Amino acid sequence: MTAHSKLQRLDFNTPALQRKRRLRALKDHLARWYVSIGGLAVLAAITLIFFYLASVVLPMFQGASLERQDARQPAWLAEAGEPLLLAMEEQNQVALRLGRDGHIQFFDTDSGRALSKVALPLPEGSQVVSIGQDVPGSRRVVLGLSNGQALVLEHHYRISYPDNKRLIEPQVTYPFGGQPVSLDEQGRPLEHVAVSQNGSTLLLAASTGNQLHAVRISSTENLLTGESSQEQSELALPQLSEPIKVLLVDPRQMWLYAISGQASADVFDLRQQQLNGRYKLASGQAEVTSVTSLLGGISLLVGDSKGGIGQWFMVRDEHGQSELRNVRNFSLGDSPVTQILPEERRKGFLALDASGTVGIFHSTAHRTLLKESVAEGTAIAALSPRANRLLVESAGKLQGLVIDNPHPEISWSALWGKVWYESYPEPDYVWQSTSANTDFEPKLSLAPLAFGTLKAAFYAMLLAAPLAICAAIYTAYFMAPRLRSKVKPVIELMEALPTVILGFFAGLFLAPFLESHLPGIFSLLLLMPVGIIAAAYGWSRLPESLRLRVPDGWEAALLIPVVLLVGYGSLAVSGYLENWFFGGDMRLWLTNEMGIPFDQRNALVVGLAMGFAVIPTIYSIAEDAVFSVPRSLTLGSLALGATPWQTMTRVVILTASPGIFSALMIGMGRAVGETMIVLMATGNTPIMEANIFQGLRTLAANVAVEMPESEVGSSHYRVLFLAALVLLMFTFVMNTLAELIRQRLRGKYASL
Repeated sequence: MTAHSKLQRLDFNTPALQRKRRLRALKDHLARWYVSIGGLAVLAAITLIFFYLASVVLPMFQGASLERQDARQPAWLAEAGEPLLLAMEEQNQVALRLGRDGHIQFFDTDSGRALSKVALPLPEGSQVVSIGQDVPGSRRVVLGLSNGQALVLEHHYRISYPDNKRLIEPQVTYPFGGQPVSLDEQGRPLEHVAVSQNGSTLLLAASTGNQLHAVRISSTENLLTGESSQEQSELALPQLSEPIKVLLVDPRQMWLYAISGQASADVFDLRQQQLNGRYKLASGQAEVTSVTSLLGGISLLVGDSKGGIGQWFMVRDEHGQSELRNVRNFSLGDSPVTQILPEERRKGFLALDASGTVGIFHSTAHRTLLKESVAEGTAIAALSPRANRLLVESAGKLQGLVIDNPHPEISWSALWGKVWYESYPEPDYVWQSTSANTDFEPKLSLAPLAFGTLKAAFYAMLLAAPLAICAAIYTAYFMAPRLRSKVKPVIELMEALPTVILGFFAGLFLAPFLESHLPGIFSLLLLMPVGIIAAAYGWSRLPESLRLRVPDGWEAALLIPVVLLVGYGSLAVSGYLENWFFGGDMRLWLTNEMGIPFDQRNALVVGLAMGFAVIPTIYSIAEDAVFSVPRSLTLGSLALGATPWQTMTRVVILTASPGIFSALMIGMGRAVGETMIVLMATGNTPIMEANIFQGLRTLAANVAVEMPESEVGSSHYRVLFLAALVLLMFTFVMNTLAELIRQRLRGKYASL
């Protein structure tokens, strides 16, 4: 039987083969659907993560809102005199109203019902002429009287729970005695007064016309008897040429601000008891209409007759002298600003103008959150300690408003731009989310964190990319298959090493080792390429009979002793180099002679440790890309007369360039998202310094460190989510660009 007849008898359509084809088709169909569903699930998961992060972040950028309550017109308000002060306690249940008649009326904020009335111990025949308040949150008030005396008082609210019901009992105390303090010996009315208590020292300031008066009262307690005594001393201050309009004293009792009607401020140094300087507070024809201090007492908020509000504080100039500087400005409207209400727990404030418009602002974020009319004409307002309630008195009525303003300190300029913080000499990028000081304001700039992330990734890629790519090309193209089968798994096995171990090693061993062997490390970086090239040149000059004894592709094994010798020699001469060229201590030489700060845990340590972690990722993908170049291309190039080096540079690398580029992008993503190494191997300092000898903090490390300590729903919490969103967006953009470039490279070199 011929072969042709045997082929004719073969049946490819038997029932068994048909079932096998149907089963294979079903498996292919299921596999296609499985892969498709898996890919869509990954995309859906990433999309859900993005929208979840966005849902947490977006509320930070919403403005404030006011919710009006029913206006009240209690009977006692119609009989009360002109108001000097309106205030509320923390629970928003009890409010205080101080009238010019010297009586304090406590009342219920919801109903307006009178609770209790306190008559102040004013001397007979005297009246309240002026009022001044200490820093926000102190509840300390000073009253200037018509007889040249001043009375200091505090209002407190005692909370008890009889029958499991909260009871708030308001009370007025006199911390320095119920007797007024005499400031003007001639008995003239104190037109303006100011108060500041720093520890056990009270400073009172007042003005009569253009004459300043200041008294410092120190209270001491006898530890044996428990008796307290007071010592009073007057401060000698010069007379001003213009009538004073507002007086303020900073909480450290260093500066006295005397604002005149000509929109200028005379600043007195209370320690030297001399004039620091005169500063213009308003431009053009505007007049100062309202001045108060921001939380902490460092900044002044100055409102003028044109509806503008300026923030001012003392700044040291280039000569070390302090001067009052205008930091930022806000605009409420066209009417004069009549009252500024600083918040007691944040650097925000509310402002009220003569037309009854209220504005909500935040100083540091330079953000205007709300402008809304709350009254008709002139009004006086009180802001609750939690800044969630506003009480307005106007035309014999009390109007309550609920404030919703959860994240005023967040703005794009505060997150990404330079911000001029109080007591800082100039605007700067700062991340400092917590502090032990109650007057502290969070500094939530993401710029130093993003800079630290890119800095760490740059130094890691600077080390990893050349080594990994060159190793991948050599292993896939030049190395013998038997040696490759041993080298590649070993390098890929490095990727399984936990990064926390690398970070632990880098922080506890590598960082101090680098510090003590800096000359040797730099000698190693410089001499290693030279030693390898010299070894290769020497090998090429050996007799061919010797070179042929080494099998083709095993030459790299000869570099092992060269690398070990150069490394040992570089580190061995480190101490000698340090003594010869750097005075025995390279770290001190860098700091003192070159002006380069040096931290033990710095970017150099991160670059070496994280570069070691990134190398296996880049190497594995790039090696597979080079090795997958068709052998026919290599053989064809060699057959046409090209050398192996020419074939590698002009054929192999170009063909594998899409895969090599993908390896670099994936390695970059790994470096950007690395957490444990940068957390343990750096000083974790959020600074913007390109200096390789200084530390850094990355976005990922910052989220890992501070997320467990942040309050859920707070601005700090949401900014950390924004950091995670920035990382996600960066990875998405980088991967998208990488894919576009990879596809373009594939299309360009597909014809090779």
